[in-house]
Formats: sequence, structure tokens, C-alpha cells
Amino acid sequence: MNTEDTTNTEAPATSPISRFEELKALVASAEADFLKFYNDGNKAAGTRVRAAMQELKNFAQTVRNEVQTIKNDGSKAPD
Repeated sequence: MNTEDTTNTEAPATSPISRFEELKALVASAEADFLKFYNDGNKAAGTRVRAAMQELKNFAQTVRNEVQTIKNDGSKAPD
């Protein structure tokens, strides 16, 4: 996983498509490390997998907060 990703999980609400694309990019960036860890037993890759999962967790929380805010405001999601 590249630790220099510019994914900003604290950005203001963005379009649902761009958020979904961010999610797909985060998952895709972790694929190689998952394979190295689970197939080859590479312990360093396991550390990177854990970091990727933490980043996904933080991203998911940001999206959850955005959804809740949009829902509570009664406004339409940004395009």
C-alpha cells in the first residue's frame, strides 16, 4: 500500500460517485499486500494490510458521517 496516497477522509461532502471511486481505489491498493500476506506469509505485507484496513475504517466513518448529515439536513446528496 502506498502511504503517500492523497485520499482526504476529512473533506467536505463530495459526489457519491467520487466517494465510491475512492473506496474502490483504497481496496484495490491493498490487494497486492493481501495476496502477499495470505498466500506467501509475508509478515511485512500483513503490517501493510492492517494499515490499509485502518485507512478503510477511517474512510468508512467519514462517509457514514456525511450520510448522516445529509439525511438529517433533509437535503439532497451533492452531485
